[in-house]
Amino acid sequence: MTITGVSVEETAKQTPDFAGKKIHFIGIGGCGMRGLASVLLKQQALISGSDVCDSGGIQMLSKLGVRCWVGHNPDELTEPVDYVVISAAVKDTNPELIKLKAMGTRILKYAQMLGLLMDRYDGIAVSGTHGKSTTTAMTAFVLRETGVDPSFVIGANVDQLNGGSGVGSGSHLIAEACEYDRSFLNLHPQVATILNVEEDHLDYYRDLEEILQTFGTFVSQIRPGGTLIVNGEDVNIAKVLNRYPDTKAETFGLKPRCLWRAENLTLCGGSYQFDVYHDHQLLGNCHLQLPGVHNVYNALAAIAIARHCGVEPQDIFQTLGRFQGAHRRLTLKGSVNQITILDDYAHHPTEIQASLQAAKERYQPKRLWCIFQPHQHSRTRFLLNDFAHSFSAAEAVIVPDIYFVRDSQAECQLINSGDLVARIAQLGGTACYLPRFDQILQYLKCQLAAGDLVITMGAGDIWKISDELVRWLGRDCN
Repeated sequence: MTITGVSVEETAKQTPDFAGKKIHFIGIGGCGMRGLASVLLKQQALISGSDVCDSGGIQMLSKLGVRCWVGHNPDELTEPVDYVVISAAVKDTNPELIKLKAMGTRILKYAQMLGLLMDRYDGIAVSGTHGKSTTTAMTAFVLRETGVDPSFVIGANVDQLNGGSGVGSGSHLIAEACEYDRSFLNLHPQVATILNVEEDHLDYYRDLEEILQTFGTFVSQIRPGGTLIVNGEDVNIAKVLNRYPDTKAETFGLKPRCLWRAENLTLCGGSYQFDVYHDHQLLGNCHLQLPGVHNVYNALAAIAIARHCGVEPQDIFQTLGRFQGAHRRLTLKGSVNQITILDDYAHHPTEIQASLQAAKERYQPKRLWCIFQPHQHSRTRFLLNDFAHSFSAAEAVIVPDIYFVRDSQAECQLINSGDLVARIAQLGGTACYLPRFDQILQYLKCQLAAGDLVITMGAGDIWKISDELVRWLGRDCN
């Protein structure tokens, strides 16, 4: 298979000109949605939006001149709009959506609008089961700091980028490319990256085979003359590429066969320092602030992308060495009386294992407590054995009730957090099921001691426990 399609110039001609177009966002406060709105403002679109609650994102957009309101109120829509963009959470019963449908407005999902917008740029799409936000943020930070000045949309807030999105003067748009709902098939990037491929979103995909087929379709949508950058050690990525033997891919990894390669890894100050090679040429040395070998892989992908954007190696390494990460990626929440509290977004077994190992390397605690909130009943059921094996680096695991997302009530009856705790115990681990956050907090307050490390982990609202623990430590333990 050869990479086919249309050039960026041809695509831009076929893409709507958004200048002067009225575009309404339902759910504008979300990280990706407000990022899209910001970039469309740069395209001189006229933006309005609503969300169920006020937020810093809405306030930021209001300062830029976007008319925003809290609550989904159709009475605010007094004039026709050209497009309505909806987040994944918006239902057909949404009153604003009902009114705009009746008015004949063109309705686009977030990913569809992102695809239309990317067609007007030199698009960079970062895909994979894990690491998308961190790698996208790394790449955006390097390109912005080295003068490439891209626009970007990231699925997490990044303090060093002043949020999860930004509008630059350059020709590049960097975005995460999510496989759920096949949303990344709306994108036609100039540069595409696949970090890894595993079983996930099995409430949507039939099995791993269907996931591999979808990633293959994503690969086929890279623009002609474009670049595909992949993890050269991932067996499932190899399966995707083996089906398309004419596809040329640049590989990254630690193995000698990889084109972009890290060698001589040294743990230094809790994070890794390593030499970077392109083919057989030494480009230089890179020392990350972020812990974990998994971030070495993320950095290699970002390095490869940045080189394709014309950034010199030493500028890349120096900038990566200053990158401090995205929110909820082993974020340090506080450290009081030798008790350290972290918060992490990991909600898939591979992510859990990588984050726990990275935390141990960085902080070397006497005991590691993992407070894991399972995210989605179906994911927990489908991957139960993998979840149970992923906590081996933790001395103790506490599991509250599963965070409800998307599943039917019938699915919710098939599994609960107690099932995960029982499976961990069968493997010799120490775990307990405490359904409510207040129970977990009370238990921890009686158990924590100097030298302990606590990580709240999951894609739901488990971060509330880390915030409360930090308040308790600061208030009652000084």
